[in-house]
Amino acid sequence: MTKPLQDKVAVITGSSRGIGAEIARSLAGAGAKVIVNYAGNREAADAVCAAITNAGGESWAVKADVSDPIQVRMLFDAAIERFKRLDILVNNAGVLLSKKIAEIGDEEFDGVLSINVKGIFYALREAATRMADGGRVISLSSTVTRLMLPGYGAYAASKGAVEQLTRVFAREVGERGITANIVSPGPVNTEMFNTGKSEETIKRMAAMSFLGRVGEPEDIARVVLFLASDGAGWVTGQNISASGGAA
Repeated sequence: MTKPLQDKVAVITGSSRGIGAEIARSLAGAGAKVIVNYAGNREAADAVCAAITNAGGESWAVKADVSDPIQVRMLFDAAIERFKRLDILVNNAGVLLSKKIAEIGDEEFDGVLSINVKGIFYALREAATRMADGGRVISLSSTVTRLMLPGYGAYAASKGAVEQLTRVFAREVGERGITANIVSPGPVNTEMFNTGKSEETIKRMAAMSFLGRVGEPEDIARVVLFLASDGAGWVTGQNISASGGAA
């Protein structure tokens, strides 16, 4: 039986760990050839590729820092050189900063914007001219843009920019049949989310969900898989909350 993403080629930024790794495995399981992008942890990226290969899929690990436009261009070069086309882009790479605005230093703020905003911009710019007609773009935002939680000002600002860039991009490429959407996870059980949080804090955030738990990477990957499929061909410019009802 033909898989829903059979022979499609996907680039997933920041996909060596957490949500990105699960997205990579999910899209590969649906038949896509996957570029597993990583910034520094080659061992983790190779582990994701090994899991994909063992499940009968095809992938390739490519190192690229998304905050560097030259490296982003090289990431797209690698995908097209290896697999001859690009059909799906998942903008997943990002960093989390949890500090009150009054406590954020200039370099910390610039660091968040460099990866979370410039990284998305550089990837969208490449995709605009190099993605095949009928392609799919999915950008990862966060429910913090709706919840306005104290300590998440810089992160929320960066993700707000992600949402607006992706919506405008959707309008600019729509005539080519390319869709572009946003997925906004709530709290998800990943190393990035759990670091520095007490068990009490995690329980409190889990209680925000109607389902009484934090999300798992698989929950987010399933939404991304739908948006990457033909079934979502009439969905574009939308921001889908994947938060168990939290926002």
